[in-house]
Amino acid sequence: MNDTTKNILATCALPYTNGPIHIGHMLEHIQADIWVRNLRLEGKPVFFFCADDTHGTATMIRAEKLNKTPEELIKDDRLSHEESFKKFNISFDNYYTTHSAENKRFCNEIYLSAKQAGLIYKSTIQQYYDQEKNMFLADRFISGTCPKCKTPNQHGDNCEACGSTYSPIELINPISKYSDSKPVLKDTEQIFFDLGATKDFLSQFLTTCSMQDSVKNKLNEWVDGDMQSWNISRDAPYFGFDIPEEQNKFFYVWVDAPIGYFASIQNWANKQGLDFDDLCSKNSNSELHHFIGKDIIYFHGLFWPALLKNSPYLEPTQIHAHGFLSINGEKMSKSKGTFITADDFSEHYDPELLRYYFASKLNNKIEDINFDTSEFIQKINTDIVGKFLNIISRSMPFVKKHNGDIEDISLDTQLLANQTRKLKPLSKLYHEKDYSKVIRLVMESADEINAYININEPWKKDNRDAIYIALTALNAFKNIALALLPVMPNLTTRIFKIIGNFNYTDYETRIVNIDFENYEPLMSRIDDEGFKKMNETITETKNNFASIEDFMKIDLRVAKVIDASAVDGADKLLRLTLDVGELGERIVFGGIKSRYSPESLIDKLVVLVFNLAPRKMRFGLSEGMVLASSDEEGGIFLLSPDNGAKPGQKIK
Repeated sequence: MNDTTKNILATCALPYTNGPIHIGHMLEHIQADIWVRNLRLEGKPVFFFCADDTHGTATMIRAEKLNKTPEELIKDDRLSHEESFKKFNISFDNYYTTHSAENKRFCNEIYLSAKQAGLIYKSTIQQYYDQEKNMFLADRFISGTCPKCKTPNQHGDNCEACGSTYSPIELINPISKYSDSKPVLKDTEQIFFDLGATKDFLSQFLTTCSMQDSVKNKLNEWVDGDMQSWNISRDAPYFGFDIPEEQNKFFYVWVDAPIGYFASIQNWANKQGLDFDDLCSKNSNSELHHFIGKDIIYFHGLFWPALLKNSPYLEPTQIHAHGFLSINGEKMSKSKGTFITADDFSEHYDPELLRYYFASKLNNKIEDINFDTSEFIQKINTDIVGKFLNIISRSMPFVKKHNGDIEDISLDTQLLANQTRKLKPLSKLYHEKDYSKVIRLVMESADEINAYININEPWKKDNRDAIYIALTALNAFKNIALALLPVMPNLTTRIFKIIGNFNYTDYETRIVNIDFENYEPLMSRIDDEGFKKMNETITETKNNFASIEDFMKIDLRVAKVIDASAVDGADKLLRLTLDVGELGERIVFGGIKSRYSPESLIDKLVVLVFNLAPRKMRFGLSEGMVLASSDEEGGIFLLSPDNGAKPGQKIK
């Protein structure tokens, strides 16, 4: 950072709405949160933003499968994501959504400024089309072999193995992820952003934007090469923002996703009564910092600043890139039992332990990180319990014997001065995101304090000498807790409730009062039982077996359709009124309109899941579910009891 008085706007890459937050997400958000917390503790004006990335074909398809609208789906996912981040103390100033009025306005404004500058043009291209689903396929719904490095099962627009970007039509042996069929190429007119026309601008941008040397070298390599124009439009059906001055064209999700950073800042600024332009205009007194994974460097280092070139808004000041996360040496995978969600982890282990473990691994290089579960357990038990917290548990009994009257007790000032000198570099290391060095220095200090206790043996000393040793150790412990504030905010807050509050990096102020009533063991040793239980859950999910006890919980009843009607605003839903005999009537919404007309269902017997919890939908309350089967061609067939069955009868 060039100017400590500048507003620092920090962001994390937006998690996609299509699934839970996992610990791979948490690697980046923890890295950013530690950096932000350190700056806040130093009194810097830093603000932290993120949002759910909501648009695209995947959202539309998943909503359809769950019988929800995309809007309902992304609302539920956002709430779930926010709760997951809170569990890990990710301290966003604002967490928002890309499906917002603010984001639509920014998208239109930034797009039209690029169009006015001559960077937008149209061209008819060939694009993959799924004949079974009658739709053009978004890049991420095509997979195949990378045309550059020949790695199979890669995305339609970029390769995770070699980092290359390409057009989906370059893929070898493409497959539609939507139907598992081979797509065909069809002509379609699309809208392009002329990335090559911004080459000179991007060359200059790369001289001013701060980033790791390896990232800058790769981006310069791309700029010096043949930069392809960027297809920024998608055809209907598509869940996203329509492109102004066009018909049936929608912004590609990678257009509105980074613009969502500004939407989140705008939403927050409005709530704070602040002027957005004062924060984000090109002449603002702000810096824009992006924390991202190495797989999206191309988007953030080239597309994003080029898109902002002719807008009134500032380009990125710094790009902080990190590597991928593996679990026990394996890529995260549900089938291999190496997929750990944030919620699953927090159910079995204190989330702050993951913050500590990641901090011990993270530096300012783009290195992949392996989350080794055995190493995690050993590191927590050794570092946090065996070294750090061991100091307070060994020292407190001696101080407590003295009834807490400690103001007149002298300290080993030489020991504390040496410790302060060794901890001074931590601020610079936090700024540089070299957290592994922070943890190493902190644990070296903990080792020295434990050695000090061992050598001086307070248990063999008279009362006052024992207090001298123990209180010196406690003051050194206080300094280590201060150093860990950005990493473990909850644990350190609990510590300072016992020994008193101190300003960040205030290593030289001594403890004057201790709250013995608040003192209790702060943490116990952990074991691998949590990971075993997580693996059991994954295995059960993978096998997809239900026990007889699970099955017996389902109450299936014969029901007769006494009324059926189409639902306004829903292409696939019918509203069914069901007679369940003496149990009364139930209203159920079913996605069966493509197969059945309303009148054909009257008096038809169906199978009703009677004890399913009611679900509030946009169209009304659905009070159960009717059972149906489907075939590979998408046909839907209601399950019907034999004639003679009576409404309300229990199916056994």
